[in-house]
Amino acid sequence: MLKRLFIITLITLGIIAGPSLAQEMIQIKGSDTLINLVQTLSEEYMDKYPEKAVIAVTGGGSGVGIAALISNTIAVANSSREIKSSEVTAAKENGVVPTEIVLGIDGLSVVVNADIPVNNLTVEQIGAIFRGDISNWNQVGGPNKNISLYGRQPSSGTYVFFQEFVLGNKNYSPKMKQMNGNAQIIEGIKADKSAIGYVGVGYVFDDKGNVMEGLKVLTVSKDKNSEPVTPLIAENVKSGKYPIARPLLQYTNGKPQKHVKDFIAFELSAEGQKIVEDMGFYPVAGKYLDVNKKAGF
Repeated sequence: MLKRLFIITLITLGIIAGPSLAQEMIQIKGSDTLINLVQTLSEEYMDKYPEKAVIAVTGGGSGVGIAALISNTIAVANSSREIKSSEVTAAKENGVVPTEIVLGIDGLSVVVNADIPVNNLTVEQIGAIFRGDISNWNQVGGPNKNISLYGRQPSSGTYVFFQEFVLGNKNYSPKMKQMNGNAQIIEGIKADKSAIGYVGVGYVFDDKGNVMEGLKVLTVSKDKNSEPVTPLIAENVKSGKYPIARPLLQYTNGKPQKHVKDFIAFELSAEGQKIVEDMGFYPVAGKYLDVNKKAGF
């Protein structure tokens, strides 16, 4: 009798668990800039195709995601910077072949407290500020106040990208407050009337699509002879006119297959790219379309 009940229980569990066991578990990890966007995309995908896959999205920074891809413990790494040649080498030594996909485009925004009466800076000035070479707002046309710096931690792709392209690969000032994510930087700047920081453009907007109260997004000039450009206009970022634009990236082991490919195809579809825009970023355009073609999209 007990044996019979045991068999019936197993059959019942098989019937109940069968559909969920058939689903593929897709693990995605990495960039904190991308986490909210990819979580939203995955929720929409799972609502639309509940039978296909269960998707788990976590952050930790681009470096963390790429390290997990190298160790082949995740399906997709989110990254707000390009993978390094040393990381590609390490991946291949472990039998992993990183394939790059561009999910969207970000205008990395330089943000100050709304009380700071400075509206525009050049890339050179911004680099000097974050290196600590410029330490008072009066050196760039502002008040006589020491500059408070807010940035990301070294595992962040945003930290690395900004260091390479704005600081000229030089060190950040040791006085920069290293924050765990874009949201922490935003809250710090809103509370600090001497603050400046950098965040993905999607994080500067409130629920109504306006720049958050207490913040100011600076226009940025490529150099002192160039016009100021805002990242808040899509065409400026997509065309490369805004000087601190970057691709938002995902990496897989080889060309994506099966449910992973289906999910990324959804991200790059008209519906997915609309979500990218709704989250404050910009859809894939220009040369980045060719990158995706190489990955099979």
